[in-house]
Amino acid sequence: MRCAGIDIGSRTVKLAVLERGRLVLSRKSVTTYNPLQTACDLIRDAAFDTITATGYGRHLIKGHIDCPVISEIKAFAVGARFFSRDCRSILDIGGQDTKAISLDEEGNMSKFEMNDKCAAGTGRFLEVMATALGFTLEEFSSAALSAEKAVKINSMCTVFAESEVISLTTQGAARNEVALGIHRAIVSRSVALMKRIAPPGNVFFAGGVALNGCVRSLIESELDRRLFVPEDPQIVGAVGAAMSTG
Repeated sequence: MRCAGIDIGSRTVKLAVLERGRLVLSRKSVTTYNPLQTACDLIRDAAFDTITATGYGRHLIKGHIDCPVISEIKAFAVGARFFSRDCRSILDIGGQDTKAISLDEEGNMSKFEMNDKCAAGTGRFLEVMATALGFTLEEFSSAALSAEKAVKINSMCTVFAESEVISLTTQGAARNEVALGIHRAIVSRSVALMKRIAPPGNVFFAGGVALNGCVRSLIESELDRRLFVPEDPQIVGAVGAAMSTG
């Protein structure tokens, strides 16, 4: 039996198909202005018997193909254990929110905290700041890692922070030092969430921001813990949805 999961997020749509406990297919696409169409395009020629949806747009596709839905929290809790059986805490930094999840010894969600009031400290925030500094996302992370010191960023509101960054660079601040300051500001918010809920042990890091090497390094340093990052940290929710199918 082939079980599929689709995670319709604010920035990307992810599809995962499992067969006999193995991941046999994964796909991703930018959400665009029409997330339902993007989701339908991803699943159009994929072979599966059942599908479960999660993410911001899960009810969109439920209304279209009448599939079951699960919350993002549950999807990430289940999906993380697929990649790491001893996982006890999860940090997911996605396009528009940050989730910190604690699991019990059986892998069930015990508590969580979520920062979703604005884009501050998320993937979207990183995108805007990288553009303001004239970097691609890949260059942004590398530039921050190359800095020996950080320029402090006072605002975490995306609009105000963008203005602050532009002002700092026009005053002569080094771009890589500003980049490091931005990364540290993002990490401080995520670490604060984790410290409130995470039990001892390694942390499973999911979401698109887990691809950022500077963020990973700073979180490990701040938490004094090792991060486990799967090969593709963006499909964790889709995998969890697939595992919940049936």
